[in-house]
Amino acid sequence: MPDQLILLVEDNPDDELLTLRALKKANVANKVEVVRDGAAALDFLFASGIYSGRDVNDTPQLILLDLKLPKISGLKVLERVRADERTKRVPVVILTSSTEPIDINSGYDLHANSFVSKPVNFQEFSDVVQRLGCYWLLVNRQVP
Repeated sequence: MPDQLILLVEDNPDDELLTLRALKKANVANKVEVVRDGAAALDFLFASGIYSGRDVNDTPQLILLDLKLPKISGLKVLERVRADERTKRVPVVILTSSTEPIDINSGYDLHANSFVSKPVNFQEFSDVVQRLGCYWLLVNRQVP
């Protein structure tokens, strides 16, 4: 069985670093693949573009998805993930700075599993990511 991985879709280098640190602090041993825009996320998930040699059946165990992304928005990425048989059941947690009701509603309308607004404070951010990692990777049961 391939290593189970987390796909982190995040264009902000500071938030990327904070997320990776928080996952490490929570002893999450999963490999984390980081992509920095929506187009790269879709290329990774569907083994196209620079990821064309990747095994398309090696789907992430969890997708942490920012909304405000270059090239293709997080909501468009989510829409495409949910429309494909190979990825429609992968847990997607929207992890974003947005607190706008329209973003929250749109995320859930597109079947996000969770919508989490990034706290501004580093310790709070770290705590949130640790709890997300523990829940989605250890507690939550997924379809085999």
